[in-house]
Amino acid sequence: MHTDLEQDQVRVTGTSFFKRIMVPVITAVIIGILMGWAAKLVDRPGITPFFDDLGGRLGIWVFTAALLAVFSYSPKLAAVRVFAFFASMLTVYYLYTTLVLDFFPAREILFWGICSAVSPVCGYLMWYARGGGGWFAPVVSALPITVLLAEGFELRHAYLPVHYHYYLIPWLMAVYLLMAAALLLIIPKRKTQSLIVLPIALLLALIMISLDLLGALFGGMNGVL
Repeated sequence: MHTDLEQDQVRVTGTSFFKRIMVPVITAVIIGILMGWAAKLVDRPGITPFFDDLGGRLGIWVFTAALLAVFSYSPKLAAVRVFAFFASMLTVYYLYTTLVLDFFPAREILFWGICSAVSPVCGYLMWYARGGGGWFAPVVSALPITVLLAEGFELRHAYLPVHYHYYLIPWLMAVYLLMAAALLLIIPKRKTQSLIVLPIALLLALIMISLDLLGALFGGMNGVL
């Protein structure tokens, strides 16, 4: 008799290597390229800071990576897809910055390169968020939601270069809340797990906010790709 965890080891069977492995990885690369390019395009004068502020923070990337991980057929593939996503996104973003804008932000490149290097571990663990019973799946499910809630709350201190754009902050916070709600509804395999995931995420978010863990870990880098 197989356990839930054993049954979850491979969620899709009977498909070719190309469909099972290559298509998901290529899809992650394409998503990363498009999002990295879009994040760079909105980072210019004349573009509303709403999109620049959204693309320059952790939330949208954590949200996308979490979905790529949990909808992979195995934890190893989840690790590869998440790394492919971050690597392609950062490559496009900083190639544009270096080659087109003739600017080489060494500190930012090093920082986000390290984040990209550890992303496979996060993707591997995140895959188990749609596992069966036990405590591990709800805790892992809560982690990206925690980041979204904590960073979304910290947006009340967001800096927008043009002061009359500060009215956008509630809209940015609303987007973060919607992303957190989407993960809460999508990730748990059993909908009743959401009732367990939500209080865990709220508790962890309160701890992150009270200890300023985002500031300690990222030192303001979560606002600049």
